[in-house]
Amino acid sequence: MKPTEILKEEHKEIRRMLKILGSACEKLKKGEEVERDVFEKIIEFIKVFADQCHHGKEEDLLFPAMEIAGIPKESGPIGVMLFEHNVGREAVRGMKEGIEEFFNGNERARKKIIDNAEKYIELLDSHIFKEDNILYPMADMHLSEEQQKELLEKFEEVEKKIGEGVHHSFIELVENLEKYFNI
Repeated sequence: MKPTEILKEEHKEIRRMLKILGSACEKLKKGEEVERDVFEKIIEFIKVFADQCHHGKEEDLLFPAMEIAGIPKESGPIGVMLFEHNVGREAVRGMKEGIEEFFNGNERARKKIIDNAEKYIELLDSHIFKEDNILYPMADMHLSEEQQKELLEKFEEVEKKIGEGVHHSFIELVENLEKYFNI
């Protein structure tokens, strides 16, 4: 298996969570209840699985390897991906703030949650498409078999740092939230 194939598999789980987040937003738009715990689990997934684990593998390992292989960071696809990661983090911060305000009684914060969540969903949807269809094929073309093998080993180290079984527990979380929202 190639490192990019692992990242694409992680994208599938992230896309599933984006659908869940979209369902939570739809409930909020209708004035329906969504438990605080559900939002906190979504945020935890985004912060740990999507950002710390997945984006960590890209930013700390894949992108630097691609740069070494001759793909420019600045004014190239890597720079765009890094910029989008930061825009996504801002949207997640806004969501988290909105959740805090909303569940502390500020009804107007409902809009803040929805706006930031929709921004995040839209961003990640196009971001994942670009990575899967442009960036990762570039990586596969430019990285040697040895570089890819080394990346796979380093990806394993990232998983160990995050914790034994954490990856799997997030996939279970996605499955449980899909049931909760009837997706």
